[in-house]
Amino acid sequence: MTQIEPQLLDRVNTWLTPTFDIETQHYIKDLMANNTTELKESFYKDLEFGTGGMRGVMGIGTNRINKYTLGKNTQGISNYLKAQFPSEDLKVAIAYDCRHNSKSLAKVVADVFSANNIHVYLFEELRPTPELSFALKHLGCHCGIVLTASHNPPEYNGYKVYWQDGGQLVPPQDVEIIDEINRLDYATIKFEANPNHIEYIGQAVDDVFIDNCIKNGSFNTPVEAKQNLNIVFTSLHGTSITAIPETLKRAGYTNVHIVEEQREPNGDFPTVKSPNPEEPEALKMATELAEKVEGDIVIGTDPDCDRLGVVVRNLENELVILNGNQTMILMTNFLLKQWENAQRINGNQFVGSTIVSTPMMSVLTNAYNVECKIGLTGFKWIAKMIQDFPNMDFIGGGEESFGFMVGDFVRDKDAVTSTLLACEIAAQAKAKGISVYKELIDLYIAHGFYKERLVSLVKKGIEGAQEIKQMMIEARENPLQTVNESKVIRIEDYQLSIAKNLTTGTQTVLDIPKSNVLIYYTEDGSKIALRPSGTEPKIKFYISVNTSLDNMAAFEATEQKLEARIDAILNDMNL
Repeated sequence: MTQIEPQLLDRVNTWLTPTFDIETQHYIKDLMANNTTELKESFYKDLEFGTGGMRGVMGIGTNRINKYTLGKNTQGISNYLKAQFPSEDLKVAIAYDCRHNSKSLAKVVADVFSANNIHVYLFEELRPTPELSFALKHLGCHCGIVLTASHNPPEYNGYKVYWQDGGQLVPPQDVEIIDEINRLDYATIKFEANPNHIEYIGQAVDDVFIDNCIKNGSFNTPVEAKQNLNIVFTSLHGTSITAIPETLKRAGYTNVHIVEEQREPNGDFPTVKSPNPEEPEALKMATELAEKVEGDIVIGTDPDCDRLGVVVRNLENELVILNGNQTMILMTNFLLKQWENAQRINGNQFVGSTIVSTPMMSVLTNAYNVECKIGLTGFKWIAKMIQDFPNMDFIGGGEESFGFMVGDFVRDKDAVTSTLLACEIAAQAKAKGISVYKELIDLYIAHGFYKERLVSLVKKGIEGAQEIKQMMIEARENPLQTVNESKVIRIEDYQLSIAKNLTTGTQTVLDIPKSNVLIYYTEDGSKIALRPSGTEPKIKFYISVNTSLDNMAAFEATEQKLEARIDAILNDMNL
């Protein structure tokens, strides 16, 4: 047997006690004898909460998703709820996606809550993440859980925690709950369910949720315009099939073609390499169907239905995927225009975005006399903005990773309402004889042509995590002086909460929670952001460049220049 480090052995031995079932113990003993590499990966640390909750590979060990790690989370949350709301009848809502073991793990979570005399509303079958956020508020719950790993590979699962406002955990609750979880011993987890405290929910909540999606996502589009829009939709084997077709139907969109090969929920995602609507390949079957049926718009959603990819026809009538920044700009402008037309803008409104999303958001909102509040990556921070500014009207919010939220009835990114909104934009554009793509170019002409690109480097396992850590250390210790021959004039370090003006030498404090993000700004208007992913073994580089666009005829040549500038930046950074 290969020698096992003493510290690791202590962690492993805990799982060889009677607290853990025989099957788990046998599996660990097999790893100890035959696969110490996997043993180390499984136990070298505890799974951590990131930007989208806790995600990890399913399996046995402290660094894996299993009944014990999720049970410990749930017991910790149960203890915290009782301490925070000592005189209230506690209620939680639980949903889950299409992934392997999601249903059984959701039941484990429900069992632990119920064993702690907390009433559980458990969805009878898989449901979209935004519906959980809605249901939590609708049912007056204190907390909500979704079992999902979003677009991660099939071997992953995850655990998202929502609070009373319907948004994901933010300070101070997040740190306090994590501390409570870390203090727990596995032996204290109450796994024995109290069936009297588990109530299954489904259609009744679905109906109210869909009604609210239509209320928030519909904007006086004529019936004929809705019927004339030719829509292709794919759920990519995920949960959106339970909500989006019905939402579109009830909203009056009858010309909808569903990719049948991807309709059935399936945790193996058999028709795609990755169920990520950010990747054009994931929408390939949908775009092929759109070519056959002459579709106007293609929409695909990720497995838990909080993010969407949108494909429209360009000026040459070719199908092209919009990136998350472009979708966000179009949706935000459409909403702002609706508010302006209704004379609802009075300087007390805001839109939410993130530090790694396009700077065009602030330029656009300023044109409408609406504030754009900027937060950290992750929609929990946009939900927190709504909490922090209760006297302001929240119009909508988005981030570059294909997420958008319309209004505040859901407090997380919401692909159900956003899909309807995308169809409203496309239907109204088609009725006017123009395209969504032309409307995007018109925005570039009016506000500046902003072009973004994301580059992600995958670094798996213990060595990968260390490599990502070292890359961020080196970026801080040896900051770039120039990027593509353009001088760096400002550096924002969100881990140190410092913004440094390299021209004047002055420093200012960043009034935003600490996060491992570094952003460079250059003299030519380029922006380069670096951050480790909070949900995947990746380090991400976000590049944004911009210039003016004089007219429609200059679009293609200007776009090529911006793409070439991004290529040059990546080459200069050896990416």
